[in-house]
Amino acid sequence: MQDPTHALLVIDVQNDFCPGGALAVPAGDLIVPGINALMDDFAAVILTQDWHPAGHASFASQHPGRAPMELTQMPYGPQVLWPDHCVQGTDGARFHPALATDRADLIIRKGTNPAIDSYSAFFENDRTTPTGLEGYLRTRGITTLTLAGLATDFCVNYSAVDAARLGFSVTVRQDLCRAIDLGGSLSAACAGMMRAGVTLA
Repeated sequence: MQDPTHALLVIDVQNDFCPGGALAVPAGDLIVPGINALMDDFAAVILTQDWHPAGHASFASQHPGRAPMELTQMPYGPQVLWPDHCVQGTDGARFHPALATDRADLIIRKGTNPAIDSYSAFFENDRTTPTGLEGYLRTRGITTLTLAGLATDFCVNYSAVDAARLGFSVTVRQDLCRAIDLGGSLSAACAGMMRAGVTLA
């Protein structure tokens, strides 16, 4: 029997993060069948979707002379400059076509503020502006989360750490995630998740 207090949170399984996309995560598409199969074990399934307006401040194209993957300083702290990706309404922003989106109870769109990036499913990168996901989970009586998706070292990591910080019991299914691994970001993310009390399974 499905546990009504345990939800599956699927992070950013979108075309731009899969092979051929603008910010492709290596083998990002290979996790889709496993995620679809896992959905059957959960009473609640929540999907997140990166959903940037064109000209988002985190895009390298908005910073003359800067290249994708460079680090810059924003008012809210350090920010990786990304290739333009997951622009609202584009094919790249759509979920991977094989993802079983019909199983979703809720889709959270993040990164919609043109001035602030949003890695976490819970907060924008200022670490204080909420997406509304916490309130949804609380009102549903959900206390335990299993995470899967893209990318392990960025949006999955930030979402897992924030969930743990908010008091949820959190497991990350590493076999159903893939990483960008930018300058050692994967090992740093895994260490940070474990410090926060996240279970890496």
